[in-house]
Amino acid sequence: MDYSYSDYEEMVKAIRTKTDFAPIVGIVLGSGLGQFVSRVKVKAIIPYSGIPSMPVSTNANHAGCFVFGYYDDIPVVLMQGRLHLYEGYSAQQVVVPIRIMGLLGIKYLVITNAAGGINTSFKPGDLMLLDDQITCLVESPLRGPNIEEFGTRFPDMSNIYDHKLTYKIYEKSQKENLPIQKGVYMQFYGPQYESKAEIRMARTLGADSCGMSTTGEAIASVSMGIKTVGFSLITNMACGITDQKLSDDEVIEIGKRSQDETAKLMNIIMEVIRDDQ
Repeated sequence: MDYSYSDYEEMVKAIRTKTDFAPIVGIVLGSGLGQFVSRVKVKAIIPYSGIPSMPVSTNANHAGCFVFGYYDDIPVVLMQGRLHLYEGYSAQQVVVPIRIMGLLGIKYLVITNAAGGINTSFKPGDLMLLDDQITCLVESPLRGPNIEEFGTRFPDMSNIYDHKLTYKIYEKSQKENLPIQKGVYMQFYGPQYESKAEIRMARTLGADSCGMSTTGEAIASVSMGIKTVGFSLITNMACGITDQKLSDDEVIEIGKRSQDETAKLMNIIMEVIRDDQ
């Protein structure tokens, strides 16, 4: 389905009938990271299903709603559940929530994901700040008719994950003794996990982690002029790095075990964003 700008205006209008909350920061919660909602003073929850023409999450581990509220004193909107290409959605449909959050007024976007570790120095439970991405193997959300209100036809992608913010987050994490990695994230279509040969290819191309989301969201965000940062929770080593078979249960379990570390990193990110305003 191709959306027009008026379609997005209608979706935002439907949200505004339920809340006039004005977020500054948008946050995309990846698999196993939904518990971050408990750290937000919630003002409104709007299910995707309650917004006309809005695609809905079909992954059982994704709640599928916008959560509006305050992280300390920062007004935020959380995507508790994202959309994926493997659900059968087009790349344009996947980024509908990002464009909605942009129209709601966010100036910053924090993208999180659960990812497989490709870099052999990583281990499950590690946190990796995203400093670049490889997305040429999946469909671009900008493919098709360009919506000028969202940005230029050919946006620059040399600073997808804002270098200055990412550097400050990394430095602050080091000072606060939070172990953290930095690296390149690569997206695959899914829903099957990657093969050994595909992971060898990803390593050759320079990827440090991989998953089934994120890159399209970042492209849409940056094309709209939103400052974007992101991180992966390494929930497993990618196929062939170890002999262990991969499962969704492992992803969720590592997410639960790493709640304190991910919460600390998110707190650091929000402090850096507060200082940047």
